[in-house]
Amino acid sequence: MNQEMMASGAKAMPMPSRGVLWMLLATFLFVSLDSVAKYLVQSYSVPQVVWARYSFHLLFLLILLNRRMAQVMVTRRLRLQCLRSIMLLLTTVLFFWGLRYVPLAKASSIMLVSPIIVTSLSVPLLKESVGVHRWLGVLAGFAGAVIILKPGADIVSLAALLPLGAAIMYALYQISTRLLSRSDAPMTTLVYTSLFGALIASCAVPFAWTQPDAKGWVLMGMTGLLGGLGHFSLIKAFQHSHAAVISPFGYTNLLWAILYGIILFGEYPEIRTLTGAALILCSGLYIFKRERLRK
Repeated sequence: MNQEMMASGAKAMPMPSRGVLWMLLATFLFVSLDSVAKYLVQSYSVPQVVWARYSFHLLFLLILLNRRMAQVMVTRRLRLQCLRSIMLLLTTVLFFWGLRYVPLAKASSIMLVSPIIVTSLSVPLLKESVGVHRWLGVLAGFAGAVIILKPGADIVSLAALLPLGAAIMYALYQISTRLLSRSDAPMTTLVYTSLFGALIASCAVPFAWTQPDAKGWVLMGMTGLLGGLGHFSLIKAFQHSHAAVISPFGYTNLLWAILYGIILFGEYPEIRTLTGAALILCSGLYIFKRERLRK
């Protein structure tokens, strides 16, 4: 990673189209991580999978940065870095726990309320303007999620509340990511993400440890790699564009969740799920088109 990229966190100019591309990449990587985690939590405890996700993430960064680690860890907003890392850790714990009981596509659908929260909070917290067209696009995406969820008795079950709690934490995490992109380099934020997660998870994992086999170790290592690449992509996305513009593109995670659900877990979506997914994708493309026209 060259010095120009490391220093770009506070200097990059807003580029909505580039931010959208980074967001799409981050979404794909995160759903890949969720799929591996869903497979792992069937055999290992949630604290152990969370520990692996952050510890291997940190290990890869230590190998990549080597002697530059001390330099990269210099931050102007240590408290916000700590708070952001804790919010992401809570997001991970709640979502991985939910994946034990909720199908991947449904859990991903519940997480789609996160962009709604981000858009609402971006006005008072980030001082960003949110126009009518963006609100309409976000609401259309939410309508697609409602179609998929088919609100009923099961959606208020305790299992469904786990990914819902994760969605709330994730929205706050995204807001803090945007705030940090104004002062700290992306790599600095990425290091703190893994560091605090690994430290806190290491305190819990001894009480819920199951010795992994070779396949388990490989998959646990993949969670760290996918998580690290995904969060770097997310940081870059918020660096290049406003939260209210790129957050709706997080809706595309449902498309990948459906695909992974079919291939890995035999979870075939209903027509309702496909209809809602199409509406979600169209809403994101609409917002992207409006942003380009406005610019």
